[in-house]
Amino acid sequence: MKVSVKVNPASKIEQIQPSLDGSLKVWLKAKPKNGEANRALVKLLANYYKVSKSHIQIISGLTSRNKVVEIES
Repeated sequence: MKVSVKVNPASKIEQIQPSLDGSLKVWLKAKPKNGEANRALVKLLANYYKVSKSHIQIISGLTSRNKVVEIES
């Protein structure tokens, strides 16, 4: 399953908000340095979808706030 994700790094909270169109808005405490925010995103999505972190892959947008993530169930 592919999901569009809008990431807001360096926030005060960590939260996932689903949208009606199936995309997600995600707030992360991690800063966008050295891939910290991407690792935090994968960890948060793994907990949200109850899958292993190895089942989540960022397909596009590694350096962007708008990402496409593939989740294997």
